[in-house]
Amino acid sequence: SEVTPSHRTWARCRGGRAEVTAAMSVPAFIDITEEDQASELRSYLKSKGAEISEENSECGLHVDLAHIIEVCDICLKEDDKDVESVMNSIVSLLLILETEKQEALTESLCEKLLKSREGERPSLRLQLLRNLFHGMEENAPARYIVYCSLIKVAASCNAIQYIPTDLDQVRKWISDWNLTVDKKHHVLRLLYEALVDCKKSDAAAKIMVELLGSYTEDNASQARVDAHRCIVRALNDQNTFLFDHLLALKPVRFLEGEHIHDLLTIFVSGKLAAYVKFYQNNKDFIDSLGLSHEQNTAKMRLLTLMGMAVENKEISFDTLQQELQIAEEEVEAFVIDAVRTKMVYCKIDQTQRKVIVSHTTHRTFGKQQWQQLYDSLNSWKQNLNQVRNSLLSLSTA
Repeated sequence: SEVTPSHRTWARCRGGRAEVTAAMSVPAFIDITEEDQASELRSYLKSKGAEISEENSECGLHVDLAHIIEVCDICLKEDDKDVESVMNSIVSLLLILETEKQEALTESLCEKLLKSREGERPSLRLQLLRNLFHGMEENAPARYIVYCSLIKVAASCNAIQYIPTDLDQVRKWISDWNLTVDKKHHVLRLLYEALVDCKKSDAAAKIMVELLGSYTEDNASQARVDAHRCIVRALNDQNTFLFDHLLALKPVRFLEGEHIHDLLTIFVSGKLAAYVKFYQNNKDFIDSLGLSHEQNTAKMRLLTLMGMAVENKEISFDTLQQELQIAEEEVEAFVIDAVRTKMVYCKIDQTQRKVIVSHTTHRTFGKQQWQQLYDSLNSWKQNLNQVRNSLLSLSTA
């Protein structure tokens, strides 16, 4: 029966001695020379119908690999095990090349895995890319190319959980790979879009803030589309209620004076009445963003309650009806839904027709809130000292 190239492990034999690289994790055992391995790959691909010579190039291994990678997608119609064997054999050769030669060929291989069978066998393509990614040295610049491809494939099959997306790890890689500003923005933007597509809104929001925070005063205008998209996605997320951190981002500040910035400002610190007025004057704009007026209204009612709860620990039904534009019979259901969000904690006093607030989340956290926190901690410290002194007095009595 036909044997596919390299059903082996990461060990390359030279004169009977195996050299093992621990960092490499691709399951392929290479017990022949690089030249013989390239020749074996050429023969196998030709047997599958590829237009490739069985003879190795006189220009070196990197040229052989370029020829092999150019036609390697022909094997993607084979069984998963055969495909993985061939690809791992290619990867084993790719990883011994010099960095500058490795990058170009890595890009070619990733393009084949992305485009040749797009939408088909995503789990296999994901595994092949993972093998390549984890086979490379941690700081290899070519890992950037592979990681971007991993993100694209994972997003296409809702498998983002199978690739590393932790922000701290991504920051480290960006540093290790010494990426340019454009490449840094590209990988963060790709990751953000993939996380959104895979319904990972919290992780996506962190990535977008990281992306927008990486711009400076000089290039903030270039992030206009990203800033606009970030605001819309945040407003549209049913589980996001705090937006003040977005106003501090330079690309968002660049949008001052535009409708999108005015709308964000209302959600940061405005009341329901301000939103209703904005909507009446800019209905077409809200619709063009793809935002739901009903969902916006519901969110603004909660945000308005949170703002009121900061200033007042007791709020009458009449005040709630007026500020939130709801009927008396809707108050109880609204308060119950508000408590479920965990943004405000309160209880209803039906007899006295009021809501009693025990705790609420601040919509904005600026200098005033830091001062309040400082005063509270200082008060607790003084109280604890009094308790300590009292206990010391009792122990010496």
